[in-house]
Amino acid sequence: MFDVIIVGSGPAGLTASIYTTRANLKTLIIAGHAWGGQLQLTTLVENYPGFPDGIQGPDLMIAMRKQAERFGPEILDDDLKSADFSKSPFKITVGDKTYEGKSVIIATGADPKMLGIGEEKFMGKGVSTCAVCDGAFFKEKNVIVVGGGDTAMEDSIFLTHFAKTVTVVHRREELRASKIMQDRAKRNPKIKFMINTEVKEVKGDQKVSSAVLLNNKTNKTSDLPIEGVFVAIGHNPNSMNLNGIDLDEMGYVKVQDHMKTNVDGVFVAGDVHDSHYKQAVTAAGYGSAAALEAERWLSE
Repeated sequence: MFDVIIVGSGPAGLTASIYTTRANLKTLIIAGHAWGGQLQLTTLVENYPGFPDGIQGPDLMIAMRKQAERFGPEILDDDLKSADFSKSPFKITVGDKTYEGKSVIIATGADPKMLGIGEEKFMGKGVSTCAVCDGAFFKEKNVIVVGGGDTAMEDSIFLTHFAKTVTVVHRREELRASKIMQDRAKRNPKIKFMINTEVKEVKGDQKVSSAVLLNNKTNKTSDLPIEGVFVAIGHNPNSMNLNGIDLDEMGYVKVQDHMKTNVDGVFVAGDVHDSHYKQAVTAAGYGSAAALEAERWLSE
């Protein structure tokens, strides 16, 4: 029996565990096989406080894990199989074992949707899923943003502070973004648009040098010289196996009040509920908040 079971081991989950263990709560972390979240796939992180020269994403997560381990939680490097939130104590199954927790913090994160053209091999070498994180590395460079929603427009506008040119590549005739965001992007002289266009391949040696584009109306392909590809087609929250937890229409966990879910004693933190900010530092902040709420709930 654990006081708190934390499902997830990114910035939200590990920060939550630092708070729960220091509050003397017996804590179990279901870290997952691919522990550490999205930062494990990130190169240089320059916007996390406390590292004036930046830090590599995996190094930041190793440091966070060491800090979490120092206070003595039990950690399982295995994936959540199922969860029973129907009554307390809650039952969390990992592999062939079931663990009981008086409270649970869900911090399973989200995965960026990819184009499915093997662009992952250029992650950190010209391909990014976070303009806010990586935009500063593309000063005076030509980049493309793939997508047609509000995120793609926001990313494009943000990137104009650094890039020489920004080209929005969208596979449909019409953009999905709100009119106000479309208008803002279209007013910006640095932003160009290629509609009815799909990215078929990202090319380069050590880093991105061009993208092969297909116009799906004319069926013509072209090779566009670029140095950056920002994929902005959304995220998939890791909210499967959370039976009984209320989700919104996009699959994100609904927050009731200060990190609480619809189930009393079950809390949530990080990108699995946050479709808005999606930053390591906000995830860590949500992790501390969820831990404090769990501590208060247990004491009451």
